[in-house]
Amino acid sequence: MKILCISDHIDPLVYSNSIKERFKDIDVVLSAGDLPMEYLEFIVSSLNKSLFFVFGNHNLAELYRYKSSNMAVPHNWITEDTSYGFGAVHIGSKVKIEEGLIVAGLGGSRRYNRGENQYTEFQMNFEIIKLIPALIINRIFRGRFLDILLTHASPWGIHDKEDPCHRGFKAFLWFMRIFKPKYLIHGHIHLYDLADLRTTRYKDTLVVNAFSHYIIETEEK
Repeated sequence: MKILCISDHIDPLVYSNSIKERFKDIDVVLSAGDLPMEYLEFIVSSLNKSLFFVFGNHNLAELYRYKSSNMAVPHNWITEDTSYGFGAVHIGSKVKIEEGLIVAGLGGSRRYNRGENQYTEFQMNFEIIKLIPALIINRIFRGRFLDILLTHASPWGIHDKEDPCHRGFKAFLWFMRIFKPKYLIHGHIHLYDLADLRTTRYKDTLVVNAFSHYIIETEEK
């Protein structure tokens, strides 16, 4: 399975008339946040492929549509296919299974100015706890917890920066140690030189910075 990963920057190689030809062999698209919904809609309509996304700490105009705070019963086990006209599926604090690929999502950044979709370390740990029932079900019936963790922020000490906004989450480190995803795909950390470090191995997980766009291939079909 070939996956197009995107985040943070509208890439002219993606947002172009040649997108269908350039990315014709893509099976699914994952967005790690901070992109306008219209951009996601363009990709979905052009490639006619499933696109799953988390919100970052910018481009949050549509975030209110996807909040579940008014729901009487939590619905984190399986993602609803609710796209509000944009064609993309939000998987923040949810788990999604697509053609055998198991993806979990954790959006937002570390809290730095009390803005929207920002989390303390404690709050991010709580978001992870909400995923655990679905992950355990996957382990029982599919032999693994998940394949990909899609986040906006990076893990603590991996691809992150020293400033409060761009510091990563320690919670992602213990998540990788326990649940062993093949990939953690994140955004938030801009690469001003595309030759900069983009991938790092942590235990059993390859951590990938999806800034602009990046393609990975998995063994799932």
